[in-house]
Amino acid sequence: MCVAKLLQLKAQIGGDDGKHQFVLKTAKGTRDYNPKQMAIREKVFSTIIGCFKRHGAETIDTPVFELKETLTGKYGEDSKLIYDLKDQGGELLSLRYDLTVPFARYLAMNKITNIKRYHIAKVYRRDNPAMTRGRYREFYQCDFDIAGQYDAMIPDAECLKIVHEILSGLDLGDFRIKVNDRRILDGMFAVCGVPDDKFRTICSTVDKLDKMPWEDVRKEMVNEKGLSEEAADQIGEYVSLQGGMDLAERLLQDQKMSQSKQACAGLSDIKLLFSYLQLFQATDKVVFDLSLARGLDYYTGIIYEAVLTQAGVATVSTEAQNGAEESVSVGSVAGGGRYDGLVGMFDPKGRKVPCVGVSIGIERIFSIMEQKAEAAAEKVRTTEVQVMVASAQKNLLEERLQLVSELWNAGIKAEVMYKKNPKLLSQLQHCEESGIPLVAILGEQELKDGVVKLRVVASREETRNVQRRSSVQTRSASEP
Repeated sequence: MCVAKLLQLKAQIGGDDGKHQFVLKTAKGTRDYNPKQMAIREKVFSTIIGCFKRHGAETIDTPVFELKETLTGKYGEDSKLIYDLKDQGGELLSLRYDLTVPFARYLAMNKITNIKRYHIAKVYRRDNPAMTRGRYREFYQCDFDIAGQYDAMIPDAECLKIVHEILSGLDLGDFRIKVNDRRILDGMFAVCGVPDDKFRTICSTVDKLDKMPWEDVRKEMVNEKGLSEEAADQIGEYVSLQGGMDLAERLLQDQKMSQSKQACAGLSDIKLLFSYLQLFQATDKVVFDLSLARGLDYYTGIIYEAVLTQAGVATVSTEAQNGAEESVSVGSVAGGGRYDGLVGMFDPKGRKVPCVGVSIGIERIFSIMEQKAEAAAEKVRTTEVQVMVASAQKNLLEERLQLVSELWNAGIKAEVMYKKNPKLLSQLQHCEESGIPLVAILGEQELKDGVVKLRVVASREETRNVQRRSSVQTRSASEP
């Protein structure tokens, strides 16, 4: 590298006065992960992937960016959050906003009509990040989807069962899964007097009820969206309702809701869904909530969202499902629904492939797990090393390297200190700090006898000498 270039680089990172010309930081809405955080992430991923595989899913992968036209018009008002890329090679591209639209494109392009798949990958949103609440611009999504023509509500119930299993397995605290149906929402809007052309925009406003009080949502409907006060008040009566199968039966008899065929179809499916959830033993955490809207345009039927509730709040009981008791939400950790028309948007002949799926809010879960580990001062292992090869005497580097190689070849996770003559105390301290459970100690006598002395780090108990499969030929052992 020429001198001029070196001087230029030096000027960029700091001149002779020592003043830096830029600040070392990650881009807004992104973060680095240290080994401890990555260990927690891997544990969470393992639990989630194990659940997906237990339910028979296979995995796929898709590009991190798509043609811009692939993503355009699929997300409603959230489309403004899509990252567009500069034109490269004559293609207008955008970073993927989620994993669902690329999945639908994949199905249409490959003419796949049925599949049960999971996909874990990063997605990108030009959003206002809230790092402390697990809201980023670059983050992982963990999706599980079932595509194909099946009898009503069976795949949908399995998706909810999966959410139930994952959140229970991760032991995040109390949670509940809110369910609703886009057909019920559209039917409700129609009987409440919402004009057809305002359905989607009013739906997006109702979707804010988990973040804003009803008074503010009503004000947005009336003042910003131009909805009549009478229609807004009627919507308010319905979106305050929560329950279970009983609520669905009651709404089927409701004077207004019964006028909408769409709403009645959705309510009948909610009843069927709860009957399957009873068989799956998952109704204890599920509540039918008419305030749940989910603003994405591609949903066509059942929608659901899982939220954690604050410590000390009662679990979702029968009383809570009937609206007598209310839990306090501390954030969504999963969401999904049915999107039967999305694949057809990419098919030249408009052929539909019914789909239902769920996305796990993995970043928020990571944040919660990290906070729990910090609060409990929990020691997190960042490696999986099982054995440390150590020596109590000098000049045994080659013998240690031979033994660690034998362990690696046998599939055992092992390591050795990168010093010729490390002190035994230093080697043992490294094991305690790293959580390595066993030490294999070599000495001149062990080498002569073809054995290894094993020590349990936690108890400091030394086990009997263990015979090596093939003795290491050493200088000491070969001496006459």
